[in-house]
Amino acid sequence: MSSDGPSTNGAGDVPTVLVRDSDGRQLLCFLEQLIPLDGNDYALLTPVDTPVCLVKIADDDDSDDEVIDELSGAEPILSVADVVLQEHDLTLVRSAVTLTVSGELDEPDPEDLDDEIEEGDDDEESDLYEMLIQFRAEGEEYGLFIPLDPFFVVARMENGEGRLVEGEEFERIQPRIEAELDERELGEG
Repeated sequence: MSSDGPSTNGAGDVPTVLVRDSDGRQLLCFLEQLIPLDGNDYALLTPVDTPVCLVKIADDDDSDDEVIDELSGAEPILSVADVVLQEHDLTLVRSAVTLTVSGELDEPDPEDLDDEIEEGDDDEESDLYEMLIQFRAEGEEYGLFIPLDPFFVVARMENGEGRLVEGEEFERIQPRIEAELDERELGEG
């Protein structure tokens, strides 16, 4: 694999880009769009592995489940998730941007998803995520959930690698990328 540009995956049709965050963590992504802005090439990417989020499941109906965004203190919980995932031949990856799961996941049946929506489920959160696993750690219930909406990553291309766009740069560049994508969609239609 050369390091002078995006490489193609085993299928040979969709290029992949390795993205690094400011902490040096990596995430392998498919290149969806390349958008030139201000002399830089920005890439709109989707992770190769399945993105997941860690959720503390409420122990009563009155409380809401809590998404755990700050993972620095969650290592003991993630270690339990590792063991549970290994039972399903899956691996939890502490990658840039998000946790991901690598391995062969059973794809949700679209008809099952339609049935759940038709049942008039009032809980909007359940329409946004699908539970992958549920487990107990440190006396609490947790789950790893897969977002059902596409998970996009924005990176600035530098020497064939993606540098994760974070903080102020993301705030500044994100509306312009959305505008460019909207314009491209209108051009195709």
